[in-house]
Amino acid sequence: MKNHTFAIVLITSLFFLWGFAHNLDPILIPHLKRSFTLSMTQATLVDSAVFIAYFLMAIPAGMIMKTLGYKTGIVSGLVVFAVGCYLFIPAANVQSYSFFLAALFVIACGLTILETAANPYITALGPPESSAFRLNLAQSFNGLATSAAPILGAKFILLKGVTEKELSHMPQSLRKITLAAEASSVKIPYLILVSLLLVIALIFLFTRLPEIAKGNSGHKNTGKNIFQTLRHQQLSWAVTAQFFYVGAQVSVFSLFILYATKSAGITESQAANYLGICGLAFLIGRFFSTYLMRYFQPELLLWVYAGFNIFLCLIAIIATGPITLYSVIGICFFISIMFPTIFAIGIHELGEDTEYGSSLLIMSIVGGAVIPRIFGYISDETSNIQFGYIVPLFCFCIICVFGYSRHRLKNKLTK
Repeated sequence: MKNHTFAIVLITSLFFLWGFAHNLDPILIPHLKRSFTLSMTQATLVDSAVFIAYFLMAIPAGMIMKTLGYKTGIVSGLVVFAVGCYLFIPAANVQSYSFFLAALFVIACGLTILETAANPYITALGPPESSAFRLNLAQSFNGLATSAAPILGAKFILLKGVTEKELSHMPQSLRKITLAAEASSVKIPYLILVSLLLVIALIFLFTRLPEIAKGNSGHKNTGKNIFQTLRHQQLSWAVTAQFFYVGAQVSVFSLFILYATKSAGITESQAANYLGICGLAFLIGRFFSTYLMRYFQPELLLWVYAGFNIFLCLIAIIATGPITLYSVIGICFFISIMFPTIFAIGIHELGEDTEYGSSLLIMSIVGGAVIPRIFGYISDETSNIQFGYIVPLFCFCIICVFGYSRHRLKNKLTK
């Protein structure tokens, strides 16, 4: 691992970048909902555009890695990511919701390539037995972005000093000008991202990265196609768990501002600050839980953390006032290790099937397109966004069963 220090640092920077991009989405949702007068279900199309791209691009991304290598995949992912960010500028100029969704789709295509490359790459840069620890450590910087992006994004993107009530009383012409100004506020942060991404792509292009050794897991008969890789039981179960995990996480983070304004009666700007606290809880959870993995099995932590979140979802559904915010902050702490832990379990000892296994786990991120839509539908139909938390509650039940079953199996194998 000592020889790979620079490579690990460079790859870890990618975790921060895609975390920052993803966690601008919770700011974009209320921003676009107001700018284009959308229902809750329509607003969740932001998540749908992003996570459908993960589903569609995961297999091509795996093929890029398998044929051209991880370095080529990373550079191409950064370039596609930058192109998507640039598209926000014409989208704001023409003030088209469809154009914004298309830009988000392109960004997500780039992120898919990056995640398909970086997640298995970081697990391979060191001993196999510490792969979950290494991935959780790298994902901790994703958690740092989860805290920083909402706070910075709110300062640039959310409308300042104008409430929904004030907007409703404005003359139509003034209201149109005001919302047009808000739509244009996305240009600066995304233009900054374009510049940063291109610089990082150049750094990767001229950096020599270590090659990943393959075929040392004992699996000689690899799948003829990507879906035959699902014959690995731990992978098939991990794909299912990851689908529900990502759906739960996206529901919690992306709809937090809309949830907080209703459940606790606070403003969008205040809710954005609380969302930053959610990100901080996520970050602390990542670092603290990564430390705990030195003493406890990752599978055990996954099981216990999912159990805590089932309880916290119940509070988010039935309580009112500030306690609802605290319950969601708690959820954010306990979801912190779920993605990297499920991922590491899924690709453990896949050997030559690692790239395809990674693609399938990235494909399962499509849960972020499907599950928040169900959350939004329940919220619209009941006229109560708190009832939407029934959806992540169900997701955490699935993850709890997965964590418990893998924990029991691991204990049997070690006896």
